[in-house]
Amino acid sequence: MIKKDVLVIGGGLAGLVSALGLARAGLQVALIEKKAYPFHRVCGEYISNEALPYLRKLGAQISLLDPARINRFMLTSPSGKALFSKLDLGGFGLSRYTLDNHLYELAQQQEVQFFLQQSAQQIHFAHDQFTALLSSGESIQAPVAVGAFGKRSNLDRQLQRSFFRARSPYIGVKYHIKHDFPRDLIALHNFHDGYAGTSAIEDGKHCFCYLTTRENLKKHGSIPAMEQAILCRNPHLQHIFKEAEFLYLQPEVINEISFATKTCVDNHMLMCGDAAGMITPLCGNGMAMAVHSAKLLTDQVLLYFYKGRNRQKLEQQYTFAWKQQFASRLRLGRTVQHLFGGPLLSEVTVGLLKAVPPAVQLIMRQTHGKPF
Repeated sequence: MIKKDVLVIGGGLAGLVSALGLARAGLQVALIEKKAYPFHRVCGEYISNEALPYLRKLGAQISLLDPARINRFMLTSPSGKALFSKLDLGGFGLSRYTLDNHLYELAQQQEVQFFLQQSAQQIHFAHDQFTALLSSGESIQAPVAVGAFGKRSNLDRQLQRSFFRARSPYIGVKYHIKHDFPRDLIALHNFHDGYAGTSAIEDGKHCFCYLTTRENLKKHGSIPAMEQAILCRNPHLQHIFKEAEFLYLQPEVINEISFATKTCVDNHMLMCGDAAGMITPLCGNGMAMAVHSAKLLTDQVLLYFYKGRNRQKLEQQYTFAWKQQFASRLRLGRTVQHLFGGPLLSEVTVGLLKAVPPAVQLIMRQTHGKPF
């Protein structure tokens, strides 16, 4: 039996930032991740500058990773009608392949113990301790467990989380590409039952990621056929598929993306990042939210260990802090999501936003936070 202070399940952005922050504060941390770093993830790969101060505090040297600096926003309707806006706070583009690996290396330096290419087959809570059985047969025990296993996991099923019972219609697809798109501009392109984002990342590349429905894919039989039949109706997307150099042989794909309401504490496990709640990608702030939720979690876990180990207080205070920071953003994100996808409504929405520029800024402010 391996004993630690904290067990983190999932090595994405929220899991890595949680593990790194807790280890830097002196706790013994174990992290379980199904893959081996570095690897690609389906993600828009744009992160708001609100996360920069905390990443720097953890020792991350973002500027050395060659990020793209992004300060302008473009939104297009399915027919190609476009609006442009300034990003007040701005952000940067960096692939998860590079960023996650950088955080992994920092966490190793802080003596986080990684269990890579393994999964938590079972996890139980008894006698004020979590016990996780790994696919390797090893067991890890810790008084605090962090669920950072992303949008949807088999552990959600085991924990009988309510959102898991309802199937989600959404799929996500990601490519890395090279094309002549401005490096300071992030774009969101609407199409029938979906939207696609493009933004620059390191090494002169761009991330091209889109969300659509299983029904779209089922109707056309394959991803390339769907892209030609549906996405290319938007002239901006047609230009990308015609002119860009696609750097993957096959795209990264993820199924069952759910925007349903989740809980940030479940069976005494503290949920973090997308496991606690996912903002719609069109709001462009999922990565910053993952980092911020990890900071909130780290702050409360440290209080738990150094202020009397009161579990009820830990769960209540983390829930309060999480809801105060993110609940309204997620609600607004779900509301905005309903304005896009349908061709007619998307056209009307883009037209209205173009006519009322302050509305665009208001939505951005309400779905983003302040530097932390």
